[in-house]
Amino acid sequence: MKNPTRALIQSLIIGLIPIASFAGPVNVNTADASTLARELDGIGPAKAQAIVDFRQKNGPFRSAEDLLKVQGIGQKVLDLNRASIRLDRAAPAPAVAQKPPVRR
Repeated sequence: MKNPTRALIQSLIIGLIPIASFAGPVNVNTADASTLARELDGIGPAKAQAIVDFRQKNGPFRSAEDLLKVQGIGQKVLDLNRASIRLDRAAPAPAVAQKPPVRR
């Protein structure tokens, strides 16, 4: 005979595994506000937009700790998300080759 409490706990753990696996790494230097809000714990739409605004004003984040400079982001939120934060810089815009003027 199975222990009903143990079975309940196992069911809860197994049921929560897919939820935990949906959050993936997010590049805070390229993600838009909706992606940041969706992927980072403790980050809602307002804080996500603050991250984007800060990045646009100050350039890319160089370290995860730079997120502490964003209004509303504290050490607890940073620690909660450290494993999901990526800092790859945005790819530079491709150079546009100029064609020589056509002489007629």
